[in-house]
Amino acid sequence: MDKVSHALLEFREMDELAVMDSPIHRLHPLAKLLTAVLYIALVVSVPKYALSRLMIFVLYPAVLFTLSGIRPGLCFYKLRIVLPLVCAVGLFNPLLDKAPLFYLGRTAVSGGTVSMLTLMLKGVLALTVSFLLVATTSMDALCAALRKLHVPSFMVTLLLLTYRYISLLMEQVSVMSEAYALRAPGQKGIHISAWGSFLGQLFLRSMDRAGELYASMQLRGFRGEFPHAAVTPWQGRDTLFVLGAAGALILFRCVDMAVALGGLFT
Repeated sequence: MDKVSHALLEFREMDELAVMDSPIHRLHPLAKLLTAVLYIALVVSVPKYALSRLMIFVLYPAVLFTLSGIRPGLCFYKLRIVLPLVCAVGLFNPLLDKAPLFYLGRTAVSGGTVSMLTLMLKGVLALTVSFLLVATTSMDALCAALRKLHVPSFMVTLLLLTYRYISLLMEQVSVMSEAYALRAPGQKGIHISAWGSFLGQLFLRSMDRAGELYASMQLRGFRGEFPHAAVTPWQGRDTLFVLGAAGALILFRCVDMAVALGGLFT
């Protein structure tokens, strides 16, 4: 299997994850969206030196992984390309902020080191919760939740079509790459002399398939809204989930739980 086909398979696996059955999957998409947005906002707002206050936020995605039945390893595998880029953002902090913040025995820990670890953890937590949102909610249901928040229709439609067209584009690249390999056996990759025609054909084929896809959506009644999305009505469990998660997350943000729990045992 070539790299494009493998990427397409991984992309489709996300749709398969979203149709699983679990307590998290059965929640209303709007409840999951609101808590995810609140979680990311609270995580980002943690001060750069408050690493201990940020650690407790790991509990929320850990609970979601357990209840949804999704393996944490799968999350980090899917995000294997993005995570290093996120972690690389704060690599220069120790060089810019060398003032000692505290001491571990006789070893001084600089503020830059703490801020680097805090920034890395923020990125990992935000990506993890975003992955859990997409992995437990279909794109149609997620777009329907965005419309309930009165996000403009053209923005939601753009998000949906971009998501759909990515898989369509990868499918066309896979078909054309396989056809090229059959006509040029033994050649590794696509020769530079064929790049222009390859991209031109890819553009034309993708436009044709995209037009057919959008026409089929219109024939099924798509007019910028999502009445076809399989969204269950808002229930009491959704209210309990939002209130419980919001209360816990706000508590995590306002109280340094590591210090509070440490004080109970001293």
